[in-house]
Amino acid sequence: MDIKKLENSLEIVFSDKSLLTNALTHRSYLNENKNVKTSNERLEFLGDSVLQFLTSEYIYNNYNAQEGLLTSYRAAVVRTESLAEESLKLKVGDFLLLSKGEESTGGRERPYIMANTFEALLGAIYLDKGIEKCRSFLQRTIFTKIEDVVKNHKYKDCKSEFQELAQERKGVTPIYKVLDEWGPDHDKKFKVAVFVGAKSEGVGEGLSKQRAGRAQK
Repeated sequence: MDIKKLENSLEIVFSDKSLLTNALTHRSYLNENKNVKTSNERLEFLGDSVLQFLTSEYIYNNYNAQEGLLTSYRAAVVRTESLAEESLKLKVGDFLLLSKGEESTGGRERPYIMANTFEALLGAIYLDKGIEKCRSFLQRTIFTKIEDVVKNHKYKDCKSEFQELAQERKGVTPIYKVLDEWGPDHDKKFKVAVFVGAKSEGVGEGLSKQRAGRAQK
C-alpha cells in the first residue's frame, strides 16, 4: 500500500504513519489477520466528535439562524452520504484494509464504510496534527458544501418534512420504532416503522436505524 498517494490526496503528511494505517483498518480485516489487534473504530469515535464540533463552530460563525436550523444545516453536511462522497473523491477506498468477504461485496465503495473511514481519518489527523489541521482539512472538504445546503434548502430531508406535516395536521410528533434487526455486526440491517399516535404510517429498511427511518414506504 503506497500510503504517500493518500497523503497527497489528503494534503497531509503524517508524522506517525501507524495512525493513518489504523484509520484505514476496517474491523473485518482483523478476522483474517490475527496479528492486527485494532480496527479504526476508536479513531472513528474521536473523529466524529471533532467533526461535530468543528462543523458546529463553522456554521455558528457564518450563519445567523436559530438553533433548530443550525442543527439541520449540520446534519445535512455530516450525514453518511456526504462523508462517503468525500472519501470517494479522495479515493480512500483504494487504501482500505478489508476482509476478502467485505471487499468482494463492494466494501471499498459502501457508503457507511466510506463515511466511517472519513471520521477515522479525521480522528487520526487530530491526534497527529491537532485541531487546526483538522479545521483546514474540513474547509477543503465538508465546509464547501454548506452554502449550497443552506441556499437550496437541502437541509430539509424527508423525515423533517414528515415531522412538520404530522405536527401541523395531527398535532403530534412521529415516533420511530425498530421492528427488527439482522445480519452480522459489520453489515447489520434494520427495519423501522414510523408511528403517528398509535397508527403505523410506514415501514422502511436500511443499513442503519437512521437510513431505515428515511426509507419509509
